[in-house]
Amino acid sequence: MIGLLLTWIAGFEGMPIPYSPKLDDGITVLLLCCFFMSAYVLSRSRKFLVQLVKDFLLNRERTSIPATTATDMRYMLLLILQTCVLASVCTFNYFVDVRPELGERVSPYVLLGAYLALALLYLFWKWVTYSFLGWIFFDASRTGLWMESYSTLLYYLGFTLFPFALFLVYFDLSLQATVIIGLFLVFFTKILMLYKWIKLFCGNLYGILLLILYFCALEIIPCFIMYRGVLQLNDYLIINF
Repeated sequence: MIGLLLTWIAGFEGMPIPYSPKLDDGITVLLLCCFFMSAYVLSRSRKFLVQLVKDFLLNRERTSIPATTATDMRYMLLLILQTCVLASVCTFNYFVDVRPELGERVSPYVLLGAYLALALLYLFWKWVTYSFLGWIFFDASRTGLWMESYSTLLYYLGFTLFPFALFLVYFDLSLQATVIIGLFLVFFTKILMLYKWIKLFCGNLYGILLLILYFCALEIIPCFIMYRGVLQLNDYLIINF
């Protein structure tokens, strides 16, 4: 009887609540910043963004494209950063669901920062690779047009990832739905890239076959390498943190 009384006075040991991104104020603030950033850029450069889509679809020559101002460039860099941030949030949410020990052993901000750094490193590697190959095989005008087209895809991918990230974090999408939507976004982006490659760099059937081989080497295989790199990064963080 005395033992029960002491237990009632001391209380019971509570069960720890597992980590969830939707309960993390830092994730909420990050998504709010992305929302306000998108709204700000759209209010200032909406016409320029629409023009970029027209240039992408019509494959216009660089001489017919209006000059990009320094202000537009700053806005576009913000959109690229937003795309990396949202991709990191989606990756973070996916792996926290798949491997709950990540949320328990590693600080969510360390994990999110590592994913963001990896995304920025990947984009930098792509920029260097495209610039180097364009310098070897093509003229500066065509290479510049491709870089602008690639950047356009990144801008609009960021706008698409925002609602996807919201559904992932706050509406508890199933793992199957997450994988299907994520793969669809990647597949659709790669198809648009292949379309632009064919328009810019290919003139005959044999060229298309060779172009597809280069496309697989530069766009498909790095995605698998990136995925394996994230898995290795997760293992490293779990062991060392």
